[in-house]
Amino acid sequence: MRGNGIARWLAGTGLAGTGMMAMVGSALAQDLPTTPPGADASDEIVVLGSRIPRVQKEGPAPVTVVTSEDILKGGFLSVPDVLRSLTQNSGETQGQQSASGASFSPGAQQVDLRGLGPNHTLVLVNGRRIADFPLPFQGNSNFTDISNIPVGLIERVEVLSGSASAIYGSDAIAGVVNFQLKTKPDGTRIDLRYSDTEHGGGEAYRLMATTGWETGGFHGVAGIELLNQRPLWQYQRKRQDSTADNPTTATPLAQRTFLRADEDANYLDPGQATCSALSSLNQGTIYYANRRRYGQFCGSNESVAYGTMISERKAVTAYSSMGYDLGGGTELFADLQFSYSKLKLFRRFKSWYYVSPDGNEEGTFFNPNLSPDATDSGLQLDNWTRQFTPEEIGGFQNGMTRNRSITFNITPGIRGQFGRNDKWKYEVSFNHAQYTSRVTFPEIVISKSNALFLGAQQGVDPATGYAIFNADVRRLYKPLTPEEYRSISVDSLYKPRSWTDTLAGSLNTTDLFQLPAGPVGFAFVAEAGKQGYDLNPDPLTLTNYYVGLVDSDGSGSRSRWGLGYEFRVPVLSFLQLSTAGRYDSFHIAGNNFGRFTYNIGSEIRPTRRLLLRAAYGTGFRAPDLNYVFRGPGNTHPSATDYYLCRVEEPNETIGDCSYSDQTIIARKTGNRQLQPETSTSLNAGIVWQPSNRIDLSVDYFRVKMKDQVRDISIDSVLRDESRCRTGGGADASSPTCRDALARVIRYTSGALAGQLQAVAVNPINVAEETTDGIDIAANFRLPTAAIGEFALSGGYTYVFNHTVRQYPGDPIINKFALDSNFDIPREKGTASLTWSLADFSTTLTGLRLGKLPNYDQDAFIRASYLFNLSARYDINERLRLTGTVTNLFDQGPVRDPTYASYPYYDISWFDAIGRSYAVQLTWKMGGKPL
Repeated sequence: MRGNGIARWLAGTGLAGTGMMAMVGSALAQDLPTTPPGADASDEIVVLGSRIPRVQKEGPAPVTVVTSEDILKGGFLSVPDVLRSLTQNSGETQGQQSASGASFSPGAQQVDLRGLGPNHTLVLVNGRRIADFPLPFQGNSNFTDISNIPVGLIERVEVLSGSASAIYGSDAIAGVVNFQLKTKPDGTRIDLRYSDTEHGGGEAYRLMATTGWETGGFHGVAGIELLNQRPLWQYQRKRQDSTADNPTTATPLAQRTFLRADEDANYLDPGQATCSALSSLNQGTIYYANRRRYGQFCGSNESVAYGTMISERKAVTAYSSMGYDLGGGTELFADLQFSYSKLKLFRRFKSWYYVSPDGNEEGTFFNPNLSPDATDSGLQLDNWTRQFTPEEIGGFQNGMTRNRSITFNITPGIRGQFGRNDKWKYEVSFNHAQYTSRVTFPEIVISKSNALFLGAQQGVDPATGYAIFNADVRRLYKPLTPEEYRSISVDSLYKPRSWTDTLAGSLNTTDLFQLPAGPVGFAFVAEAGKQGYDLNPDPLTLTNYYVGLVDSDGSGSRSRWGLGYEFRVPVLSFLQLSTAGRYDSFHIAGNNFGRFTYNIGSEIRPTRRLLLRAAYGTGFRAPDLNYVFRGPGNTHPSATDYYLCRVEEPNETIGDCSYSDQTIIARKTGNRQLQPETSTSLNAGIVWQPSNRIDLSVDYFRVKMKDQVRDISIDSVLRDESRCRTGGGADASSPTCRDALARVIRYTSGALAGQLQAVAVNPINVAEETTDGIDIAANFRLPTAAIGEFALSGGYTYVFNHTVRQYPGDPIINKFALDSNFDIPREKGTASLTWSLADFSTTLTGLRLGKLPNYDQDAFIRASYLFNLSARYDINERLRLTGTVTNLFDQGPVRDPTYASYPYYDISWFDAIGRSYAVQLTWKMGGKPL
């Protein structure tokens, strides 16, 4: 035996699905016979969907397969690019310029099959679990980071959508993504790729090398990938380089770099001369700015774009799969993977405002130096805000968030065969995976910054209850020196870690016993393991030490064991049934629970070119570690106070409302009483191949989740609170209204009485979420004698329904409704056309994203299209040149005239990178020709 055993009989989900190609450049099964003529054991394969080897490439559930060649032809330069092109990947994920991603999981990216959440897609490498990213998604749930998977070492990507816990156990609710790395010895191959963007920034170099060997009984394959990715800054794109790009404001609203206000949030005029004296800051963009209904301040339109669109990343990934033949069909093997990456990104410059020692962030203080005539109330209540500039901190590099990460996977084991004709095959392995990071975030120290700007506190004003500072306003409007900035700032250090261990054994045979229609296949698996994480934050972040930050800690582990089986039964010559079942037991936070999951599948082949298939399965997910073990802490998201917008400014749009895009406090805690999430999934479809040149598949899917765990949406809570308090179509006595009113915390006294202060957030078991639709895939080949071969392939997903109910008794929310607070497309499509002639081939790939709700949630923005072009020329059989153009027509994000929040488009689905180019040189030594 050679290569990785998981690839042959351990890659599976119990749904007995196989390699349907719904992506660029590949085909479905070449034929659909019940038993192809001349087939024997050497023709048997195992792909994602079953542990039992089989000859037919199509089974009861569809599996999308993307090969390394498809990745190159499609113009995809990274694993996130590949997965974003999948039509089944229909959920919102974080792009590289996500402020939430920069704050909670810097550098990490996700996959979200069927729009059910990144934590409901199981991600495997070589059929085995890998460690979660050690920091949670949006500060909430654990997830798998796909950005560190080396695209240059991938042999193929297999994607099964639907519940698949009957073999994998927990987590496989929305589906499974398996990255199969190169495992077959085939000479030495070196690839060198250079890429750059047309409009500047984002230059990258990537070196990939693989080699293999066979010496006596020892064989293996090893690979390495080196990456040097330069950053792309938001200010390098005209589409988003200024607040003047905001489509909802006639006059640009500057970022408030220097701001002074009274207790009623009326701005205190600094004067034209004051701002002119500061005009060299923010790269010469500070000016005397005005905000309608508020007043004047010193600000910058351009500083909003001080952030990275593509992060700087330097990484090295090494991988090896080795085996030693002991004879008699027995083999020792070991797989190893190591990755080291250094990432730098920039979210925004830090700010300062007065925070009291007890953590109150209202920012108001009593200032004897403030003239009573300067405020409408006559009170001497002052409020200062500073956003620092690149000149003050000593350059952009001093404000970067940094993440140094190490991932390590090792899997030793033994595999072999026994019995008559060696019909029984077994494998026993131990898998250890870990992900450790060292993350630094720039922060401002409350005590030091208060002292620098305000001086020592002089007591408390008895009339207002506010702290007294004899503050000189000249300090507010005086730029800091880099030395002064360093005296009030630190790099807060987090050292998070996650890990997973699994001891697994499997046994399978394709011939348990004979039936008239053929042999019965059987597989058995036993697993035991433990998984854990430790956020290990800077201890000072758990206290009121940094401006705008009170974080939460979290650490814990869970142990598990599971037993599973699978049968494949040929009932008739044209009918085959399969079934799988598994029992999993978990121990977490003092609680024990078990779940039995199962699935059944059928394959009907009335002719050798027609397959009717169906599968039904159940799934579950054990309570998320961070949702369970998360300690109390605060985050500071932006939110809109819909209630005050509706009551105080009913004639203003949300974008122009004074209470939009405010920074609030989200008070988060964990929940040790969470229950497991459960799911059921159904698929039914047809695969038709009228000739060896044409194939078509149409599959219906339906996934239903119950007891889904997630944090309450802050935006949804605030919208609900507004409707419940104003009678806007909501029943104030409903469970949703009672819950929303209890979660929203408003100031009860002082200048901000009645305004939004915080929203209490914790994870809950959502009652249910359901989605259903169809997947369509087609492939067509046309060879010609004179002008080469043409190949056309396409995939399309249309979702009929996607609904969610947060609490029993609440109305069902349609996620495609304009006002649902969910921005997901109903449809996605992909198509490619390849022309090959002699040593040359070229591929045009098109991606379609369906319409999405606009920012105001009162209309849809149009569907969007993206085209990539690639060309390949074989200089000789050992040397190849490949070029790609991504975003061929230089399309920007779809314009939404209501999008009031920077960068003024939905970064979950779009970016403003524009057209980019890549060229790759491939050199092959030994082994098969290219």
